[in-house]
Amino acid sequence: MVAPIILSVRQAPNDRDEDSLLAEATGLAAAISLEVVSALAANIRQPKPATLFSETVLKDINDLADAENAGLIIIDGNLTPVQQRNLERRWHAKVIDRTGLILEIFGARAQTAEGKLQVELAALQYQRSRLVRSWTHLERQRGGLGFVGGPGESQLEIDRRLIDTRIDRIRKDLEQVRRTRGLHRKARAKVPYPVVALVGYTNAGKSTLFNRLSGASVRAEDLLFATLDPTMRAIDLAPDLRVIMSDTVGFVSNLPTSLVEAFRATLEEVTAADWIIHVRDAAHADTDAQRQDVESVLKDLGIEADEDTRIIEVLNKSDQLDPEDVGSMLAATRRRKSADTRDQVLALSAITGEGTGDLTALIRRLERAKNKVRYCRIPQGQGDIVNWLYQHGDILERRDEAEEIELTISMTDTDIARFESRFPELALAVEKPHTQPAE
Repeated sequence: MVAPIILSVRQAPNDRDEDSLLAEATGLAAAISLEVVSALAANIRQPKPATLFSETVLKDINDLADAENAGLIIIDGNLTPVQQRNLERRWHAKVIDRTGLILEIFGARAQTAEGKLQVELAALQYQRSRLVRSWTHLERQRGGLGFVGGPGESQLEIDRRLIDTRIDRIRKDLEQVRRTRGLHRKARAKVPYPVVALVGYTNAGKSTLFNRLSGASVRAEDLLFATLDPTMRAIDLAPDLRVIMSDTVGFVSNLPTSLVEAFRATLEEVTAADWIIHVRDAAHADTDAQRQDVESVLKDLGIEADEDTRIIEVLNKSDQLDPEDVGSMLAATRRRKSADTRDQVLALSAITGEGTGDLTALIRRLERAKNKVRYCRIPQGQGDIVNWLYQHGDILERRDEAEEIELTISMTDTDIARFESRFPELALAVEKPHTQPAE
């Protein structure tokens, strides 16, 4: 097993905690079972175009790599292709940057065909940018018999063409995935149940919360990117509230743009959700910076976190904090929100279950707030239909006549559609039916 050295890059201005940065970088390596022999931080004031680091840092890492016999050096930052090549030559070791490490993790974790396609697309885009003229086999190869045309393709150009061909193929396959997901969403809309998507920084506790609410057994570990492939499940949050809950891949700081683009088909489930639960690790030293990273990705998807009324912000791991600190965080979060969303903030512990009932009650209240008033006449003797309406709506008025029961009901769009699908012979009128006066 390769034992790497990790060098965490911290460029000013940067308000992230240095120890947290090192811990996250080490956690990323541990996610693919790499045992780090040494982890150091490097503060960079003036990045060097050729190597990123100063001569002092280059020498120190070279000495450390020799002493530890390290064959791999992980730079927890982004390198240009030239910088990566120059560092490998200087340190006589394999060098990968943060993007390359995340791609390695995703490649090891992807289970579904869609997930593997998305990771391969991002990896090919990354690899293509790193095709540099540094190999001896790149001399020009003559095409055909050489009588016409001139020099053929270089190996570099062949590699690029092959990669581009594969990228085009994957994009077409993912477009089919996107269309299929769209059809699935339309099918769910006919059922229909509200869709609740869990988003958040990696290791914030999304899968633990998913398991707590659904009774499922999605992989939930103290491990970065424990969940990669999305999981969706219909669950009963309350006797009268069934939802489809989606657990998505965790976000991370400096998430490669290619990965965001590659996972756009999956992340469309977030953009189409009725409710988006942003799960935060409230006990983490960099919880505010992590929040900003998640909100940055959401913004790329067209979602403004502080203004979108679908977002519920959850301060998870509150059991690890003093009650006073939890109260202060809740107050600060609500002040940041718009007037329409500041009530959609709460604290809970997914691991103990404390506060999860408040989340269920909030979702139920928000769903009820979407209610619309409808009117219905049901023949006497159809008690099953009347009972269904009592269970799924709020009966505002009831009038019993000799042959019919006239109901005024407050219901969600979801339950209106379910009623019309289940009882197509009856109508939910928008306007109150005209009642004949009694003779």
